[in-house]
Amino acid sequence: MGTFLDKPKTEKHNEHGAGNGLRYGVSSMQGWRVEMEDAHRVRTGLGEKLDDWSFFAVFDGHAGGSVSAHCAQELLDCIVSSDEFKKEDFCLGIRTGFLKLDNILRAKPEFACGMDKAGSTAVCALVSPTQVYIANCGDSRAVICSGGRPSFSTRDHKPILPAEKERIQNAGGTVMIQRVNGSLAVSRALGDYEYKNVEGRGPCEQLVSPEPEIFIQDRSEENDEFLVLACDGIWDVMSNEDVCDYIRSLLLLTDDLEVITNQVIDTCLYKGSRDNMSIILVTFPGAPKPCPQAIAEDLALNKKLEQIVRDVLATKVDIDFVQLLGFLGDENIPGLPPGGGLSAKRSLIEAVYKDVCPQNADSVSS
Repeated sequence: MGTFLDKPKTEKHNEHGAGNGLRYGVSSMQGWRVEMEDAHRVRTGLGEKLDDWSFFAVFDGHAGGSVSAHCAQELLDCIVSSDEFKKEDFCLGIRTGFLKLDNILRAKPEFACGMDKAGSTAVCALVSPTQVYIANCGDSRAVICSGGRPSFSTRDHKPILPAEKERIQNAGGTVMIQRVNGSLAVSRALGDYEYKNVEGRGPCEQLVSPEPEIFIQDRSEENDEFLVLACDGIWDVMSNEDVCDYIRSLLLLTDDLEVITNQVIDTCLYKGSRDNMSIILVTFPGAPKPCPQAIAEDLALNKKLEQIVRDVLATKVDIDFVQLLGFLGDENIPGLPPGGGLSAKRSLIEAVYKDVCPQNADSVSS
């Protein structure tokens, strides 16, 4: 069975809320993995002088979920309690917070003795009234959609990036099969202390670095639509453009952000993602709003697609569900959700198939 289940666990954890002029929705799913190693943290209003700030973060664990869970609990406090952050040197404060947390975790007994070898990527956003501070460590990713397109994206920290590869080699490591020492798929992470023991080198010069890459984006009330933070289970099967286009199309249909994030995760599952999946969607005041015309068009598409499926099943009596999907994929059906495509309508297709072919209902799987 390896690291995968026989069937994906599709139950979802959801959250939603609002504050500081922002709305957010969260969805996470274990999927095909034998363990849920993702974690997240959301907080609107950081207290005292930061009550008009908000924090959003996704953590993607590997070799266990212990580090991601600790990060979700402790990273924000490590950042805002730093002297640099208190002095309003926010970028340096964020960096200090990451390095401080990595040191705190290293000293915990389970990590200090080498028993727990877990690590975690981290991507977080601190949203102030005028700016968005984004920090990334690993291959989880943040994307901002402005004016209908991705206007900003973090960079995934992969061992094959020239600067990352150089650091790894300078620390005595190698990059094989695009992994650190042929094993770890990310070049920056919290935890992973077996890759951070090269004597004479600082914490950011090790094979795996805990140092975040930090970006500052000025907010635009006119153009900013939404911010997405997600683990690589999302980005493995959808591009930045796909995710932004798909979410924009869903925002025209509903203002329920949990429904939207659930739909994104389901669509990624149907597109073939085999990883844990977590996504946070944060909408700015300029986000698209539900539109009667878009809603009517979607209902018409659903009706048309249902009829197409029924017509196919009427003429191809013995077709199984996988064959049906393949046939529909070749049909080039117009009007499918941008970025989501046929996978975005998988649940509808399943429902019609089970209705027409109830004897084959058990054969439908992700």
